[in-house]
Amino acid sequence: MTKKSSTQSSVSLSFEDTQIAFASKDNFQLKKSYWIFATMNQNWLVNLGTFFIKLFLFLHFPVKKIIKSTIFAQFCGGETIDGCESTIQELEKAKIGTILDYSVEGEESEKSFQKTKEEILKTIRKSAENPAIPFAVFKVTGIFKAELLEKAQTEAALSEEEQELFNHSKDLLIEICDLAHALKVRLFIDAEESWIQTTIDQLTYEMMAKYNQETAIIYNTFQMYRHDMLANLKEAIAAAEEKNYFLGVKLVRGAYLEKERQKAHEDEYSEPLHVCKEDTDRDYDLGVELCLKHVDRVHFCMGTHNESSCLRLCDAMNALQIPSNHPNIYFAQLLGMSDNISYNLAASGYNVAKYVPYGPVDAVMPYLFRRAEENSSIAGQTSREFALLQKEVNRRNNAWKTTAISC
Repeated sequence: MTKKSSTQSSVSLSFEDTQIAFASKDNFQLKKSYWIFATMNQNWLVNLGTFFIKLFLFLHFPVKKIIKSTIFAQFCGGETIDGCESTIQELEKAKIGTILDYSVEGEESEKSFQKTKEEILKTIRKSAENPAIPFAVFKVTGIFKAELLEKAQTEAALSEEEQELFNHSKDLLIEICDLAHALKVRLFIDAEESWIQTTIDQLTYEMMAKYNQETAIIYNTFQMYRHDMLANLKEAIAAAEEKNYFLGVKLVRGAYLEKERQKAHEDEYSEPLHVCKEDTDRDYDLGVELCLKHVDRVHFCMGTHNESSCLRLCDAMNALQIPSNHPNIYFAQLLGMSDNISYNLAASGYNVAKYVPYGPVDAVMPYLFRRAEENSSIAGQTSREFALLQKEVNRRNNAWKTTAISC
Protein backbone atom coordinates (compact mmCIF):
# COMPACT_ATOMS: atom_id res chain seq x y z
CA MET A 1 0.00 0.00 0.00
CA THR A 2 1.30 3.44 -0.95
CA LYS A 3 2.83 5.40 1.89
CA LYS A 4 2.33 9.03 2.75
CA SER A 5 4.12 11.44 0.41
CA SER A 6 5.07 15.09 0.49
CA THR A 7 1.91 15.84 -1.49
CA GLN A 8 -0.29 14.90 1.47
CA SER A 9 -2.34 18.02 2.21
CA SER A 10 -1.83 19.82 5.49
CA VAL A 11 -5.02 21.87 5.03
CA SER A 12 -7.64 21.10 7.69
CA LEU A 13 -10.83 19.65 6.20
CA SER A 14 -14.24 21.06 7.08
CA PHE A 15 -17.42 20.81 5.04
CA GLU A 16 -18.74 23.86 6.91
CA ASP A 17 -16.35 26.25 5.16
CA THR A 18 -18.71 28.06 2.80
CA GLN A 19 -16.08 30.62 1.80
CA ILE A 20 -14.15 27.85 0.02
CA ALA A 21 -17.31 26.05 -1.11
CA PHE A 22 -18.73 29.04 -2.99
CA ALA A 23 -15.55 30.94 -3.87
CA SER A 24 -16.25 30.47 -7.59
CA LYS A 25 -19.63 32.23 -7.38
CA ASP A 26 -20.01 35.99 -7.48
CA ASN A 27 -22.80 37.56 -5.44
CA PHE A 28 -25.33 37.36 -8.26
CA GLN A 29 -24.60 33.66 -8.93
CA LEU A 30 -24.71 32.90 -5.21
CA LYS A 31 -28.11 34.52 -4.76
CA LYS A 32 -29.46 32.78 -7.87
CA SER A 33 -28.41 29.40 -6.42
CA TYR A 34 -29.95 30.47 -3.11
CA TRP A 35 -33.24 31.21 -4.87
CA ILE A 36 -33.21 27.89 -6.76
CA PHE A 37 -32.68 25.81 -3.62
CA ALA A 38 -35.16 27.93 -1.66
CA THR A 39 -37.72 26.96 -4.31
CA MET A 40 -36.66 23.29 -4.35
CA ASN A 41 -36.99 23.23 -0.57
CA GLN A 42 -40.77 23.48 -1.03
CA ASN A 43 -42.28 20.25 -2.39
CA TRP A 44 -45.48 21.89 -3.57
CA LEU A 45 -43.51 24.49 -5.54
CA VAL A 46 -41.40 21.78 -7.20
CA ASN A 47 -44.52 19.84 -8.21
CA LEU A 48 -46.31 22.95 -9.44
CA GLY A 49 -43.26 24.26 -11.30
CA THR A 50 -42.60 20.90 -12.96
CA PHE A 51 -46.21 20.73 -14.15
CA PHE A 52 -46.19 24.20 -15.68
CA ILE A 53 -42.75 23.81 -17.30
CA LYS A 54 -43.90 20.59 -18.99
CA LEU A 55 -47.10 22.33 -20.08
CA PHE A 56 -45.32 25.41 -21.43
CA LEU A 57 -42.79 23.28 -23.32
CA PHE A 58 -45.62 21.20 -24.80
CA LEU A 59 -47.42 24.37 -25.91
CA HIS A 60 -44.14 25.79 -27.27
CA PHE A 61 -44.20 28.79 -24.95
CA PRO A 62 -40.87 30.70 -24.96
CA VAL A 63 -39.60 29.46 -21.60
CA LYS A 64 -36.30 27.83 -22.65
CA LYS A 65 -34.32 31.01 -22.02
CA ILE A 66 -35.65 31.18 -18.45
CA ILE A 67 -34.91 27.48 -17.86
CA LYS A 68 -31.41 27.81 -19.33
CA SER A 69 -30.50 30.72 -17.06
CA THR A 70 -31.85 29.08 -13.88
CA ILE A 71 -32.17 25.34 -13.21
CA PHE A 72 -30.22 24.36 -16.36
CA ALA A 73 -27.33 26.67 -15.44
CA GLN A 74 -27.32 25.25 -11.89
CA PHE A 75 -27.11 21.57 -12.82
CA CYS A 76 -25.81 21.41 -16.42
CA GLY A 77 -22.58 22.50 -18.08
CA GLY A 78 -23.98 23.47 -21.48
CA GLU A 79 -25.85 22.20 -24.50
CA THR A 80 -22.75 20.76 -26.20
CA ILE A 81 -19.27 19.61 -25.21
CA ASP A 82 -17.83 22.91 -26.41
CA GLY A 83 -20.55 24.71 -24.48
CA CYS A 84 -19.23 23.11 -21.28
CA GLU A 85 -15.77 24.66 -21.69
CA SER A 86 -16.32 27.55 -19.26
CA THR A 87 -17.61 25.12 -16.62
CA ILE A 88 -14.60 22.82 -17.15
CA GLN A 89 -12.21 25.76 -16.76
CA GLU A 90 -14.01 27.13 -13.69
CA LEU A 91 -13.86 23.74 -11.96
CA GLU A 92 -10.22 23.31 -12.94
CA LYS A 93 -9.33 26.57 -11.16
CA ALA A 94 -10.48 24.88 -7.95
CA LYS A 95 -8.55 21.69 -8.85
CA ILE A 96 -11.81 19.84 -9.53
CA GLY A 97 -12.11 17.57 -12.55
CA THR A 98 -15.05 17.29 -14.93
CA ILE A 99 -16.95 14.16 -15.97
CA LEU A 100 -18.92 15.01 -19.11
CA ASP A 101 -22.28 13.25 -18.89
CA TYR A 102 -24.39 13.20 -22.05
CA SER A 103 -27.82 13.37 -20.40
CA VAL A 104 -30.10 13.12 -23.40
CA GLU A 105 -32.57 10.25 -23.09
CA GLY A 106 -33.04 9.10 -26.68
CA GLU A 107 -35.41 6.65 -28.26
CA GLU A 108 -34.54 2.95 -28.44
CA SER A 109 -33.70 3.03 -32.13
CA GLU A 110 -30.62 2.30 -34.21
CA LYS A 111 -30.34 5.98 -35.12
CA SER A 112 -30.47 6.99 -31.46
CA PHE A 113 -27.94 4.32 -30.43
CA GLN A 114 -25.51 5.46 -33.11
CA LYS A 115 -25.91 9.10 -32.09
CA THR A 116 -25.30 8.25 -28.44
CA LYS A 117 -22.25 6.15 -29.31
CA GLU A 118 -20.75 8.99 -31.36
CA GLU A 119 -21.35 11.44 -28.52
CA ILE A 120 -19.68 9.14 -25.99
CA LEU A 121 -16.69 8.77 -28.32
CA LYS A 122 -16.46 12.57 -28.44
CA THR A 123 -16.39 12.77 -24.63
CA ILE A 124 -13.61 10.16 -24.55
CA ARG A 125 -11.54 12.11 -27.09
CA LYS A 126 -12.17 15.32 -25.13
CA SER A 127 -10.99 13.62 -21.94
CA ALA A 128 -7.85 12.33 -23.67
CA GLU A 129 -6.82 15.83 -24.70
CA ASN A 130 -7.69 17.56 -21.42
CA PRO A 131 -6.28 16.35 -18.06
CA ALA A 132 -9.05 18.32 -16.32
CA ILE A 133 -11.49 15.61 -17.53
CA PRO A 134 -10.33 12.47 -15.67
CA PHE A 135 -13.24 10.17 -16.63
CA ALA A 136 -15.86 9.56 -19.29
CA VAL A 137 -19.25 7.97 -18.53
CA PHE A 138 -22.25 6.41 -20.22
CA LYS A 139 -25.29 4.19 -19.66
CA VAL A 140 -25.57 0.85 -21.40
CA THR A 141 -29.24 1.58 -22.18
CA GLY A 142 -27.96 4.40 -24.38
CA ILE A 143 -26.83 1.76 -26.89
CA PHE A 144 -28.89 -1.34 -25.93
CA LYS A 145 -32.63 -1.98 -25.90
CA ALA A 146 -33.66 -2.38 -22.27
CA GLU A 147 -36.03 -5.23 -23.11
CA LEU A 148 -33.13 -7.23 -24.58
CA LEU A 149 -31.02 -6.65 -21.48
CA GLU A 150 -33.94 -7.77 -19.33
CA LYS A 151 -34.66 -10.87 -21.40
CA ALA A 152 -30.98 -11.84 -21.40
CA GLN A 153 -31.01 -11.58 -17.61
CA THR A 154 -33.87 -14.07 -17.33
CA GLU A 155 -31.68 -16.50 -19.32
CA ALA A 156 -34.53 -16.98 -21.77
CA ALA A 157 -33.29 -17.76 -25.25
CA LEU A 158 -33.13 -14.72 -27.51
CA SER A 159 -34.64 -15.10 -30.95
CA GLU A 160 -32.29 -14.96 -33.92
CA GLU A 161 -33.31 -11.35 -34.59
CA GLU A 162 -32.94 -10.40 -30.92
CA GLN A 163 -29.50 -12.01 -30.74
CA GLU A 164 -28.44 -10.08 -33.81
CA LEU A 165 -29.60 -6.80 -32.23
CA PHE A 166 -27.87 -7.69 -28.96
CA ASN A 167 -24.61 -8.50 -30.74
CA HIS A 168 -24.80 -5.26 -32.72
CA SER A 169 -25.20 -3.24 -29.51
CA LYS A 170 -22.34 -5.18 -27.98
CA ASP A 171 -20.20 -4.14 -30.94
CA LEU A 172 -21.01 -0.51 -30.10
CA LEU A 173 -19.95 -1.18 -26.50
CA ILE A 174 -16.67 -2.71 -27.66
CA GLU A 175 -16.04 0.27 -29.95
CA ILE A 176 -16.50 2.65 -27.00
CA CYS A 177 -14.27 0.60 -24.70
CA ASP A 178 -11.67 0.14 -27.45
CA LEU A 179 -11.26 3.89 -27.82
CA ALA A 180 -11.13 4.46 -24.06
CA HIS A 181 -8.39 1.85 -23.78
CA ALA A 182 -6.43 3.19 -26.76
CA LEU A 183 -6.53 6.75 -25.39
CA LYS A 184 -6.06 5.66 -21.75
CA VAL A 185 -9.30 7.30 -20.62
CA ARG A 186 -11.06 5.86 -17.57
CA LEU A 187 -14.68 5.00 -18.35
CA PHE A 188 -17.57 4.72 -15.89
CA ILE A 189 -20.41 2.40 -16.87
CA ASP A 190 -23.40 3.63 -14.90
CA ALA A 191 -25.66 1.34 -12.87
CA GLU A 192 -29.30 0.90 -13.84
CA GLU A 193 -32.40 -1.00 -12.65
CA SER A 194 -31.95 -4.39 -10.97
CA TRP A 195 -33.89 -6.27 -13.67
CA ILE A 196 -31.21 -5.39 -16.26
CA GLN A 197 -28.18 -4.86 -14.01
CA THR A 198 -26.91 -8.45 -14.03
CA THR A 199 -26.63 -8.35 -17.83
CA ILE A 200 -24.84 -5.00 -17.59
CA ASP A 201 -22.48 -6.46 -14.98
CA GLN A 202 -21.64 -9.42 -17.22
CA LEU A 203 -20.88 -7.14 -20.16
CA THR A 204 -18.81 -4.82 -17.97
CA TYR A 205 -16.70 -7.58 -16.42
CA GLU A 206 -16.05 -8.98 -19.90
CA MET A 207 -14.76 -5.53 -20.92
CA MET A 208 -12.67 -5.30 -17.73
CA ALA A 209 -10.99 -8.65 -18.36
CA LYS A 210 -10.01 -7.40 -21.81
CA TYR A 211 -9.08 -3.77 -21.15
CA ASN A 212 -8.02 -3.60 -17.46
CA GLN A 213 -4.83 -5.64 -17.74
CA GLU A 214 -2.43 -2.75 -17.09
CA THR A 215 -4.64 -0.36 -15.11
CA ALA A 216 -8.32 0.26 -14.46
CA ILE A 217 -9.91 1.67 -17.61
CA ILE A 218 -13.44 0.25 -17.33
CA TYR A 219 -15.35 0.94 -14.08
CA ASN A 220 -18.52 -0.78 -12.92
CA THR A 221 -21.03 0.96 -10.65
CA PHE A 222 -22.24 -0.60 -7.40
CA GLN A 223 -25.53 0.62 -5.93
CA MET A 224 -25.20 -0.08 -2.24
CA TYR A 225 -28.91 0.31 -1.45
CA ARG A 226 -29.26 -3.24 -2.79
CA HIS A 227 -28.88 -5.81 -0.03
CA ASP A 228 -26.81 -8.12 -2.24
CA MET A 229 -24.35 -5.47 -3.44
CA LEU A 230 -21.68 -5.79 -0.76
CA ALA A 231 -21.44 -9.52 -1.54
CA ASN A 232 -21.32 -8.68 -5.26
CA LEU A 233 -18.42 -6.30 -4.63
CA LYS A 234 -16.51 -8.98 -2.72
CA GLU A 235 -17.06 -11.43 -5.58
CA ALA A 236 -15.91 -8.85 -8.13
CA ILE A 237 -12.67 -8.24 -6.19
CA ALA A 238 -12.04 -11.99 -5.92
CA ALA A 239 -12.67 -12.45 -9.65
CA ALA A 240 -10.29 -9.60 -10.54
CA GLU A 241 -7.58 -11.15 -8.37
CA GLU A 242 -8.15 -14.62 -9.82
CA LYS A 243 -8.13 -13.43 -13.45
CA ASN A 244 -5.39 -10.87 -12.78
CA TYR A 245 -6.99 -7.63 -13.94
CA PHE A 246 -7.63 -4.31 -12.21
CA LEU A 247 -11.11 -3.67 -10.89
CA GLY A 248 -12.65 -0.25 -11.53
CA VAL A 249 -15.35 0.60 -8.99
CA LYS A 250 -17.74 3.50 -8.60
CA LEU A 251 -19.68 3.31 -5.35
CA VAL A 252 -23.07 5.01 -5.11
CA ARG A 253 -26.03 4.57 -2.80
CA GLY A 254 -28.60 4.12 -5.58
CA ALA A 255 -30.77 6.07 -7.99
CA TYR A 256 -33.87 3.99 -8.74
CA LEU A 257 -35.52 3.58 -5.33
CA GLU A 258 -39.11 4.34 -6.33
CA LYS A 259 -38.92 2.36 -9.60
CA GLU A 260 -37.47 -0.66 -7.79
CA ARG A 261 -40.21 -0.62 -5.16
CA GLN A 262 -42.98 -0.10 -7.69
CA LYS A 263 -41.87 -2.97 -9.94
CA ALA A 264 -41.36 -5.31 -6.98
CA HIS A 265 -44.89 -4.48 -5.82
CA GLU A 266 -46.45 -4.88 -9.28
CA ASP A 267 -44.64 -8.15 -10.07
CA GLU A 268 -45.04 -9.46 -6.51
CA TYR A 269 -41.43 -10.21 -5.61
CA SER A 270 -39.28 -9.14 -2.67
CA GLU A 271 -37.58 -5.78 -3.06
CA PRO A 272 -33.84 -6.14 -3.72
CA LEU A 273 -33.23 -3.11 -1.50
CA HIS A 274 -32.29 -2.58 2.11
CA VAL A 275 -35.28 -1.94 4.33
CA CYS A 276 -33.81 1.22 5.84
CA LYS A 277 -31.30 3.95 5.01
CA GLU A 278 -29.08 2.97 7.93
CA ASP A 279 -28.42 -0.42 6.34
CA THR A 280 -27.55 1.28 3.04
CA ASP A 281 -25.17 3.66 4.82
CA ARG A 282 -23.53 0.75 6.64
CA ASP A 283 -22.96 -1.26 3.46
CA TYR A 284 -21.75 1.80 1.60
CA ASP A 285 -19.08 2.52 4.19
CA LEU A 286 -18.12 -1.17 4.36
CA GLY A 287 -17.79 -1.16 0.58
CA VAL A 288 -15.45 1.83 0.75
CA GLU A 289 -13.37 0.10 3.43
CA LEU A 290 -13.14 -3.01 1.24
CA CYS A 291 -11.96 -1.01 -1.76
CA LEU A 292 -9.42 0.86 0.35
CA LYS A 293 -8.08 -2.44 1.71
CA HIS A 294 -7.42 -3.56 -1.89
CA VAL A 295 -6.45 -0.14 -3.27
CA ASP A 296 -3.54 -1.51 -5.31
CA ARG A 297 -5.94 -3.81 -7.19
CA VAL A 298 -9.17 -1.80 -6.88
CA HIS A 299 -9.30 1.72 -8.32
CA PHE A 300 -12.41 3.38 -6.97
CA CYS A 301 -14.52 6.51 -6.96
CA MET A 302 -16.89 7.51 -4.17
CA GLY A 303 -19.94 8.96 -5.89
CA THR A 304 -21.71 10.47 -2.92
CA HIS A 305 -23.19 13.60 -1.39
CA ASN A 306 -22.93 12.11 2.08
CA GLU A 307 -20.54 14.14 4.22
CA SER A 308 -20.09 11.43 6.83
CA SER A 309 -18.96 8.83 4.27
CA CYS A 310 -16.49 11.29 2.75
CA LEU A 311 -15.00 12.13 6.13
CA ARG A 312 -14.75 8.43 7.02
CA LEU A 313 -12.69 7.76 3.91
CA CYS A 314 -10.45 10.77 4.54
CA ASP A 315 -9.85 9.61 8.13
CA ALA A 316 -9.12 6.06 6.96
CA MET A 317 -6.66 7.31 4.33
CA ASN A 318 -4.87 9.42 6.91
CA ALA A 319 -4.74 6.53 9.38
CA LEU A 320 -3.20 4.26 6.72
CA GLN A 321 -0.84 7.03 5.59
CA ILE A 322 -2.31 6.98 2.08
CA PRO A 323 -1.75 10.33 0.35
CA SER A 324 -4.82 12.45 -0.26
CA ASN A 325 -4.03 12.55 -3.99
CA HIS A 326 -3.60 8.80 -4.41
CA PRO A 327 -4.30 8.17 -8.12
CA ASN A 328 -6.57 5.18 -7.45
CA ILE A 329 -9.02 7.10 -5.25
CA TYR A 330 -11.54 9.74 -6.35
CA PHE A 331 -14.53 11.56 -4.91
CA ALA A 332 -17.38 12.70 -7.18
CA GLN A 333 -20.51 14.82 -6.84
CA LEU A 334 -23.06 16.25 -9.25
CA LEU A 335 -22.60 19.74 -10.65
CA GLY A 336 -24.64 22.26 -8.72
CA MET A 337 -24.85 20.17 -5.55
CA SER A 338 -22.69 19.61 -2.47
CA ASP A 339 -20.11 22.23 -3.37
CA ASN A 340 -19.21 22.28 0.32
CA ILE A 341 -17.92 18.72 -0.14
CA SER A 342 -16.32 19.03 -3.58
CA TYR A 343 -14.49 22.33 -3.12
CA ASN A 344 -13.29 21.64 0.42
CA LEU A 345 -12.01 18.17 -0.51
CA ALA A 346 -10.17 19.64 -3.51
CA ALA A 347 -8.72 22.43 -1.37
CA SER A 348 -7.39 19.75 0.99
CA GLY A 349 -5.62 17.93 -1.83
CA TYR A 350 -8.04 15.07 -2.57
CA ASN A 351 -8.94 13.96 -6.10
CA VAL A 352 -12.40 15.32 -6.88
CA ALA A 353 -14.57 15.45 -10.00
CA LYS A 354 -17.99 16.82 -10.79
CA TYR A 355 -20.51 15.06 -13.00
CA VAL A 356 -21.33 17.72 -15.62
CA PRO A 357 -24.50 16.82 -17.55
CA TYR A 358 -24.95 18.42 -20.97
CA GLY A 359 -27.32 18.38 -23.92
CA PRO A 360 -29.99 20.58 -25.55
CA VAL A 361 -32.23 22.23 -22.96
CA ASP A 362 -35.45 20.49 -24.01
CA ALA A 363 -33.70 17.11 -24.34
CA VAL A 364 -32.23 17.16 -20.81
CA MET A 365 -35.45 18.32 -19.13
CA PRO A 366 -36.26 14.77 -17.90
CA TYR A 367 -32.88 14.81 -16.12
CA LEU A 368 -33.59 18.26 -14.62
CA PHE A 369 -37.05 17.21 -13.46
CA ARG A 370 -35.51 14.23 -11.67
CA ARG A 371 -32.91 16.48 -10.03
CA ALA A 372 -35.66 18.73 -8.70
CA GLU A 373 -37.85 15.83 -7.57
CA GLU A 374 -34.97 13.89 -6.02
CA ASN A 375 -33.73 16.93 -4.12
CA SER A 376 -37.19 17.63 -2.75
CA SER A 377 -37.65 13.97 -1.73
CA ILE A 378 -34.25 13.37 -0.10
CA ALA A 379 -34.69 14.09 3.58
CA GLY A 380 -32.51 17.01 4.62
CA GLN A 381 -30.45 17.28 1.41
CA THR A 382 -32.13 20.36 -0.06
CA SER A 383 -32.41 21.94 3.39
CA ARG A 384 -28.67 21.39 3.85
CA GLU A 385 -27.85 22.99 0.47
CA PHE A 386 -30.15 25.91 1.24
CA ALA A 387 -28.70 26.43 4.74
CA LEU A 388 -25.12 26.49 3.41
CA LEU A 389 -26.02 29.02 0.71
CA GLN A 390 -27.82 31.13 3.30
CA LYS A 391 -24.75 30.95 5.55
CA GLU A 392 -22.47 32.21 2.77
CA VAL A 393 -24.88 35.02 1.81
CA ASN A 394 -24.89 36.13 5.44
CA ARG A 395 -21.10 35.84 5.70
CA ARG A 396 -20.61 38.05 2.65
CA ASN A 397 -23.16 40.56 3.89
CA ASN A 398 -21.44 40.77 7.27
CA ALA A 399 -18.02 41.08 5.63
CA TRP A 400 -19.32 43.93 3.46
CA LYS A 401 -20.79 45.70 6.50
CA THR A 402 -17.51 45.31 8.43
CA THR A 403 -15.55 46.71 5.50
CA ALA A 404 -17.99 49.61 5.10
CA ILE A 405 -17.75 50.48 8.81
CA SER A 406 -13.95 50.33 8.83
CA CYS A 407 -13.84 52.69 5.86
